[in-house]
Amino acid sequence: MTQPTEWASAQHRRSVLWIVALATLAIVFDGYDLVVYGTILPTLMADPGQLGHISAEQGGALGSYALVGVMVGALATGAFGDRVGRRKMMLLHIVWFSVGMAAAALSTNLAMFGALRFFTGIGVGGLVATAGAVVAEFAPAGKRNLYNAIVYSGVPAGGVLASLLAIVLRDAIGWRGLFLIGALPLVILLPLAVVKLPESPQWLISRGRTDDATTVCSEFGIPMPAPSAPTVDKAGFAALATHRYAWGTTLLGLMSFAGLLLTYGLNTWLPKIMADAGYNAKGSLAFLLVLNGGAIIGGLLASRVADGRGPQPVVVTTFGLAALALVLLTFGFPLPVLLAAVAIAGVGTIGTQVLVYGFVSNYYETRARAAGVAWCAGFGRLGGIFGPIIGGLLIGAGLSNNVNFYIFAGIALAGAVVTFFVPPRPAAPNAEPEPAVAATVEA
Repeated sequence: MTQPTEWASAQHRRSVLWIVALATLAIVFDGYDLVVYGTILPTLMADPGQLGHISAEQGGALGSYALVGVMVGALATGAFGDRVGRRKMMLLHIVWFSVGMAAAALSTNLAMFGALRFFTGIGVGGLVATAGAVVAEFAPAGKRNLYNAIVYSGVPAGGVLASLLAIVLRDAIGWRGLFLIGALPLVILLPLAVVKLPESPQWLISRGRTDDATTVCSEFGIPMPAPSAPTVDKAGFAALATHRYAWGTTLLGLMSFAGLLLTYGLNTWLPKIMADAGYNAKGSLAFLLVLNGGAIIGGLLASRVADGRGPQPVVVTTFGLAALALVLLTFGFPLPVLLAAVAIAGVGTIGTQVLVYGFVSNYYETRARAAGVAWCAGFGRLGGIFGPIIGGLLIGAGLSNNVNFYIFAGIALAGAVVTFFVPPRPAAPNAEPEPAVAATVEA
């Protein structure tokens, strides 16, 4: 079997669950990095003695520096990941990200802080681009969307962690202490990954290293993938430009652009928007907590539907829910209703991006998978870059909060339209099975 729909053995199940757990923990720190900046931004803007005076426009720009790094890291991983291997890229970027977070905690001025945020983003981009490829190549076919959703739910889970730690510890350890927490993967995650994360047998076979693939499969109890004739004769980014993938790749990139613009724009500025609306510091952070909590629960539930019906209609629906929820936030409802709307917005923004990564990971075959995920993560991060900038410009211009929410709602609708027109993955002889078909077989 190219991809089993059931567990081949207890060892197979344990190995895959370890891989999923490691990838999830890595992505949790991506989410932590994303949200921790939003939690400390009001403090940095209120106290020029920390890094210097920060205007709303500068705050948005600083939030984008890390995202430029993420784009660079994702695209670099796409260029080399399908040639170097999944395991090496994961280990490299765990170290890179951790060192960057620790160094950023020691910043003494805005220029240093911005440069180190960019450096950290390169490691984050590499993790995001590699994790989806790793899970897609180890997970049984009928569980791909679910396991990708679990892994990329690490983004909102990291957001919840950052929000909670900021509420509880920000006054005690300061923003520097919160950043040092982000360096923990170096001592917690890296040793486990060295021992428990194997190289992908599918990748090894695609590189002609069948003996190495056999060794990995024997050691970890993983079924040996059957060699299949490649459906593209190019690897990496070159494969994305072929007739088979070009149009789909373009639309998937735009879909990710919309999802990440919403994710980063709201996570950066929601605390500030709610603080301007009259909520105290902990109250405004609570909205951030609800946003990310809704994304975790909603993203996991939606992934179960995606495994049965395919991810495309689910992503269209969740984008639509985001647009509706963001409009509802402009009506001045009582607090419980607002919190419910924020939770739905979390499902439709951050939760949608969780589904997007699963959609993309399973859209491409092995020789193009890392490049496809990297393209969507990298190009999508342009949206992430613009999200904080747009929010900063709107707030700096003194526009009402309602205008911010209407603009973000329009972007969510555009994401739904783009997703609707993504063509199905072209069928080809000996190609890997479609996730929706595999899920039906399992059921």
